[in-house]
Amino acid sequence: IWRIKMTNINIKTSIATLLASIFLSGTSALALDKVHLQTDWIPSGEHAMYFGGWQKGFWKDEGIDIKVTRGYGSGDTVTKIATGAADFGVADIGALLTAKARTNVPVKTIMQLYTHSPHSLFVLKSSGIKNFRGLEGKKIGITPGNSHKVYFPSVAEKSGTDPSKLIWVNSDGAAMAALLIAKQIDAAPFYSMHHYYQNKAAKKAGEQIIVLPFEKVGFTIYSASMITSEKMLKNKPDLVKRFLRATQRAFKWANENQTEACKLHIKKNPLVEQDDCEGSIRATMKFVFNNHSKATGRGKHDKKRLAFTYEHIAAAQKLDPSWNPQQAIDTSHVPSN
Repeated sequence: IWRIKMTNINIKTSIATLLASIFLSGTSALALDKVHLQTDWIPSGEHAMYFGGWQKGFWKDEGIDIKVTRGYGSGDTVTKIATGAADFGVADIGALLTAKARTNVPVKTIMQLYTHSPHSLFVLKSSGIKNFRGLEGKKIGITPGNSHKVYFPSVAEKSGTDPSKLIWVNSDGAAMAALLIAKQIDAAPFYSMHHYYQNKAAKKAGEQIIVLPFEKVGFTIYSASMITSEKMLKNKPDLVKRFLRATQRAFKWANENQTEACKLHIKKNPLVEQDDCEGSIRATMKFVFNNHSKATGRGKHDKKRLAFTYEHIAAAQKLDPSWNPQQAIDTSHVPSN
């Protein structure tokens, strides 16, 4: 009888434990914070750390149910964050500083991603264009709010080109390379890490793409950064910390596992090819993991480089040169690394 009673107790205890486990599991799932991350551009291998890290569950481990979507230029991403259409975003710091200085947009950079600028113009070798000099009258593709346009007047002036005589052609980011290869535009703004797969497409058409980096004329400035709204910073600082912790983890993992990161990235973006993805992510990581980020701490800023960055943005956009760019930055939640 005693054994029967003990067996019944054990069974009841096991059932209770199972039910509690199911309940807690369901509660945990319901408790995940839903977060929308919008990138700055089409989902090339440059973004494999986000799409790959999403599938690896790095944000879920921090209690976050993340959704990642492509961007349409940094200006658009800043607007999406300001209006609450997305919670976090990847945007060039130049686009944010411009919007902040002009309209005090309620958005801030919360982590610096790229330590120096990969901004470049892509041109066809057959065009004969070899540098930034003599671009007057040339058609340059652009997306609304694209940070390349923010910087290019200064680049043009330094190179002896009159920026007022450039012809900017608005287009969708996904169509930019095709327009260049078809010679409907003379140059297209891209980050330099996009060269591998864009040049691959150009070769199929019997052309070759040449990269003209802004950096070559002294533009060692900050670029892509992670942004969020001031409302998010004020009301959900713990969510910001957890989000950034997962983001740092995703970058570190992707840097050490580039092939796997690209395989997972392609599951979410099947139009991207494996070698294209790896070519992009390999180039991207040089802007993230380098001596500068070691010195400042990954995600943080160097005061001199930040001041230099704003100096050129202010000159290009006719902003108040005395305005303090720190007003647009809060990296206090970046985890130590």
